Amino acid sequence: MNPVLHNISTTGNAWFYRLLMWREKHIKEKNFVLFLALIVGIVCGFAALAFKWLIHYISSSLLLNIDITGGNYLYLVYPLIGILIVSCYVRYVVRDDISHGVTKVLFAISQNKSRLKPHNCYTSVVAASITIGFGGSVGSEGPIVYTGSAIGSTLGQMFRLSPRLLMILVGCGAAAGVAGIFKAPLSGALFTLEVLMLDLTTVSVMPLLISSVSAASVAYIFTGYDVQFFFTQSENFLTVRIPFAILLGIVCGFASLYFIRVMAMMEGFYGKIKNPWMRAAIGGSILAVLIFIFPPLYGEGYDVITSMINGDTASVADGSIFYADRNVVWIIGLYIAGLCLAKAFATSSTNGAGGVGGTFAPSLYMGCMTGFFFAYFLNHIGLGFDLSVKNFALMGMAGVMSGVMHAPLMAIFLTAELTGGYDLFLPLLIVSTISYGTIKIFEPYSIYAIRLAKRGELLTHHKDKSVLRLLKVNNVIENDFKPVSPEMNLKQMVDVISQSSRNLFPVLDGEGRLMGIVLLDDIRNIMFRPDLYKKMYVSKFMTTPPATIQVGDTMESVMKTFDRTSAWNLPVVEDGKYIGFVSKSKIFNSYRRVLRHYSED
Repeated sequence: MNPVLHNISTTGNAWFYRLLMWREKHIKEKNFVLFLALIVGIVCGFAALAFKWLIHYISSSLLLNIDITGGNYLYLVYPLIGILIVSCYVRYVVRDDISHGVTKVLFAISQNKSRLKPHNCYTSVVAASITIGFGGSVGSEGPIVYTGSAIGSTLGQMFRLSPRLLMILVGCGAAAGVAGIFKAPLSGALFTLEVLMLDLTTVSVMPLLISSVSAASVAYIFTGYDVQFFFTQSENFLTVRIPFAILLGIVCGFASLYFIRVMAMMEGFYGKIKNPWMRAAIGGSILAVLIFIFPPLYGEGYDVITSMINGDTASVADGSIFYADRNVVWIIGLYIAGLCLAKAFATSSTNGAGGVGGTFAPSLYMGCMTGFFFAYFLNHIGLGFDLSVKNFALMGMAGVMSGVMHAPLMAIFLTAELTGGYDLFLPLLIVSTISYGTIKIFEPYSIYAIRLAKRGELLTHHKDKSVLRLLKVNNVIENDFKPVSPEMNLKQMVDVISQSSRNLFPVLDGEGRLMGIVLLDDIRNIMFRPDLYKKMYVSKFMTTPPATIQVGDTMESVMKTFDRTSAWNLPVVEDGKYIGFVSKSKIFNSYRRVLRHYSED
């Protein structure tokens, strides 16, 4: 009996063991995963509702008495308090790294057989609620994706799903999280396909749709059918505006590149600060100052986005030291440009200081500001342009999200689902596509995947590379090669050969270090000459291997080494000591098994 099931049956949960046995006997995995997808969707829908309520409750309580007619020094205090609370919670209660939720999900899919820890079902939601409620300039979507994926992973492990279906259930949790938080079911499924890079197959598409629709349905039932961002389109998009949409797409591509590069730079800056309390103090202080100067950076900024896509320019200066000048055109223009530039620093400082949140909402926010500023600037430079700042703010949301996340389809449909702006589908498509094409020239990976890609730990839609990354050197090492020492004579070598089924022999010194190899073909012409048995020694006829493999090498680099050397077997070493051999045949067999397993429909 499986040890896990044995523990279940002997701890008073024998009924669950019987349920597992009944399920395995009567319901196929591919059918059962549809039921689990429904459960994941419903649970994630309620998790998203609780998450949004908690964020709103904290932020509304803190901002109840904020004066919108001038600067507020409470903005210098709230973010620091929030960062310190979350840092203590993560350090002393969770005792685990729960930041960069989407990247963690990608890592679990790529390197950890889609297994996430059970505490991830709630810890990131709690930490992110405090972070955002106290002003952290991050989004709630990353944590809810992490939470949803952990719910799917935990449920899948509980019912002993195969790795392939467990991966799909993790994707269902992520899709349900996005669908529940935004009331956008189609975008939830597209997020999993484009950002988490799960393949669209007959096995995966139905569970993703079921979980997304069920999570969105829960959100609709309890919060109504209103869209996330109220938007009224007062001006139709004319075909003569298409060149401006193309230009905005290029601008959004570079804005996305700026966002990604600033995030990476600041992550490196905070990573060099080893003391966590110093990191919290520095990051929290930078965040607080930025929010004091630019109050729209407080929290997710969804109210600001709603104002901007409805043309309410003046409200962007509410609660700031620039309130008195909010009707001065050039001041508001510079203020919005400052928001575009400062958002990346505020988001990276929130996460770098120890806060927990995602980059999903910040990319929407920066896109809205970029599109709005683009139209606002062209309208006021005296060339007679009359662009709709509302429409271009909406188009900018799709453009920057497409570039930052490398997910053009999701950006288009999410923007439309969030605002109801389906009449702008053509310009959304243009801006999103151009932005994605622009950033791909400079940055091949999304903001979520870039960390794993640099370490060679990312699964992609490139099937060959993905399968190789699922294979580990440790799992293909062969240890049935008979070792010999340099001091052995030919007679002793022949005796070893007679006991071996291999034609390759590692030569080791007294400490187990690899000195060379002996190939049977190289000594075949002398091994049957008794007159040489006492005269020839291994040290005379051993050769240097064409290359060595390190235990920590990726399988992709191992295969490149095989291709470069044309070898069939290569030794594996760790700190110079011999571990075993890897062979092409063993790798190919494992490759075929994994490919078949993860490609089954």
